[in-house]
Amino acid sequence: MIGCLCLHGFTGEPWEVEPVATYFLKHKKWLVYTPTLPGHGPQGNLKDVTYADWVLKAELAVKELLRRCEKVYVIGFSMGGMLACYIAAKYQVEKLVLLSAAAYYVNPQQLLQELKDVVRLRLRGELVNDEHYQHYRKKIIETPMSAVFQFMQAVKKIKPFVSGVTVPTLIVQGEKDGIVPPKSALFLYKTICSKTKNIIFLPQSKHLICHGFEKEILINRIEGFLDREEDDDESSGT
Repeated sequence: MIGCLCLHGFTGEPWEVEPVATYFLKHKKWLVYTPTLPGHGPQGNLKDVTYADWVLKAELAVKELLRRCEKVYVIGFSMGGMLACYIAAKYQVEKLVLLSAAAYYVNPQQLLQELKDVVRLRLRGELVNDEHYQHYRKKIIETPMSAVFQFMQAVKKIKPFVSGVTVPTLIVQGEKDGIVPPKSALFLYKTICSKTKNIIFLPQSKHLICHGFEKEILINRIEGFLDREEDDDESSGT
């Protein structure tokens, strides 16, 4: 059996990676696990947790999948992408997929443009059911500064492990991402030591890359990467 660990982002929930997780569960019949990180979710309290709690949860999840499955893939979104790097560097997983992974975060120009777009939409009354806006409005209002510090610590502590990643890796970044800048994907591509690594930029995608207009393209590229027999002598970027 193939196992697939999907890790969501800071202040997020498993729904952030739900389209990808559901696809592989339904179409591949893989054992897909999308844990809610400590302090997250509807009943979570980010004031009460540290980055070490998030790391521990990811470790316990991958250990369980490795115990039950012949192969394990790891997919990480945003901060979950950094956790996924740590897991891939420490455990015998088969492949790694990084989606909007937050080695760096908040591109001020892009974020400002997104906020301008939000203001325009609010003035026209189009944001009541806008999932992207509602999601980040909730983040801005409710996230305690202590949790932001823990997020920054997580990124800082995990970065040294990135060079320890040697498994085949796919990096996907949205070009319209206002939270994680393109230099994050480029850093990961240059630092990861896998002989087989690919980087893809999706021109129409924002930070919530699994829920954007290019969702089907994203899933197809991930599926192709995970299904492909890798040639360890090749490394490519597209």
